[in-house]
Amino acid sequence: HYSGLEEAVYRNIQACKELAQTTRTAYGPNGMNKMVINHLEKLFVTNDAATILRELEVQHPAAKMLVMASHMQEQEVGDGTNFVLVFAGVLLELAEDLLRMGLSVSEASYIVIEGYEKACKKALEILPDLVCCSAKNLRDVEEVASLLHTSVMSKQYGNEQFLAKLIAQACVSILPDSGHFNVDNIRVCKIVGAGISASSVLHGMVFKKETEGDVTSVKDAKIAVYSCPFDGMITETKGTVLIKNAEELMNFSKGEENLMDLQVKAIADSGANVVVTGGKVADMALHYANKYNLMLVRLNSKWDLRRLCKTVGATALPRLTPPTLEEMGHCDSVYLSEVGDTQVVVFKHEKEDGAISTILIRGSTDNLMDDIERAVDDGVNTFKVLTRDKRLVPGGGATEIELAKQITSYGETCPGLDQYAIKKFAEAFEAIPRALAENSGVKANEVISKLYAVHQEGNKNVGFDIEAEAAAVKDMLEAGVLDTYLGKFWGIKLATNAAVTVLRVDQIIMAKPAGGPKPPSGKKDWDEDQND
Repeated sequence: HYSGLEEAVYRNIQACKELAQTTRTAYGPNGMNKMVINHLEKLFVTNDAATILRELEVQHPAAKMLVMASHMQEQEVGDGTNFVLVFAGVLLELAEDLLRMGLSVSEASYIVIEGYEKACKKALEILPDLVCCSAKNLRDVEEVASLLHTSVMSKQYGNEQFLAKLIAQACVSILPDSGHFNVDNIRVCKIVGAGISASSVLHGMVFKKETEGDVTSVKDAKIAVYSCPFDGMITETKGTVLIKNAEELMNFSKGEENLMDLQVKAIADSGANVVVTGGKVADMALHYANKYNLMLVRLNSKWDLRRLCKTVGATALPRLTPPTLEEMGHCDSVYLSEVGDTQVVVFKHEKEDGAISTILIRGSTDNLMDDIERAVDDGVNTFKVLTRDKRLVPGGGATEIELAKQITSYGETCPGLDQYAIKKFAEAFEAIPRALAENSGVKANEVISKLYAVHQEGNKNVGFDIEAEAAAVKDMLEAGVLDTYLGKFWGIKLATNAAVTVLRVDQIIMAKPAGGPKPPSGKKDWDEDQND
């Protein structure tokens, strides 16, 4: 029988273990998919931990700590969220063994926390020595594609070659000279039909819209962007007009027509031949746009409007005034095209050094395309991480086994009780190759013993061979299975922080209204006069 405090600690650990177990079976290229139905009854079929956690409504406060740690990983690195969850879950599972060894929970927690923090510090010191190579040239599409394989492979095993090439083309084409890469500059447009191999990259932007007027294609486009409706000005106040005969009625509507004519003519005279508006398009305005050969595109989303302005170098005008040369955007061609049976408007740059690139994803179902989009997202984030730090470490569990080996040796040199916690921290690293092996249908213990044997001989880059039939190992550097240094660094740091925070909690206190009788509601109309 445990005391109340001990019970609370074990309950917290149990909740975190269950959450980590959910995503553990989705780890690696052979990970199983999860079917998640969120509170809006939308269906997600994915093995992406970030998406699973975002759509699950985790209620338990301790388990929320792990979710927050994986969100931090998503923001910091953009990939490796499952690593954080699996690693933090195993750290807590092994901490439970130490807590049950006989010391009081408060003493044991202190020893475990101290041991884990020491071991984490040591792991982050060892990590730079495990770097096996660095990215040489981030403007070389072939090299970048080979570096993105691993992150794309974990989501889209089998399509990684094709997708990594697409992502590399898109990223390299918009990498600025300063080297500051913005993830938002890679857009994704999903169109149902064909197959993954029909996906492509376009330099510029693609919108699932139709043009409003008769003009459907413009070369050497000069673009005027308006954030207001393409319509006549409406006065603030209402006015009443008394019309006595038919002639006055004709003159009244003619005045409005002439005003609209002048406005559209002024836009056409400024040199603009494409008009993009953020609001509705009036019939009369559309008539005059066709008369002056203006191409009209309507975008409902203000975000799309902003991104388009950034792509073509335009300024969004709040009123229908003719744009100056500085306010107009430029683009090599704007045209209406049909992809599958979907109409799309393409703003295309012929040169490859544009501000924004779009990856056009094709697929048979929406769920499949969503999953490809998540793989693209991970690939783009990996490229961003490489622009910050070009170092790479071997994947496939090689880094984890080497860390486990070295931290175990370090634990044996430490006096005091915290050496047990340090050794458990080292053991936790085994969870990564173990998860890879289990999800590939191979005996995990056999894989881990083989990995240890090879690493004892000094082969730091050897990891688990996913493609082999039996438990086999191979050199990850030669196989091209590489993880980013920063992804591992932040993953270890955030997982340890989350585990230590959960171990520091011994009570969960919910702030709720106290019990007792409710106050009388009283009459609602007490202040009204009774005689009314």
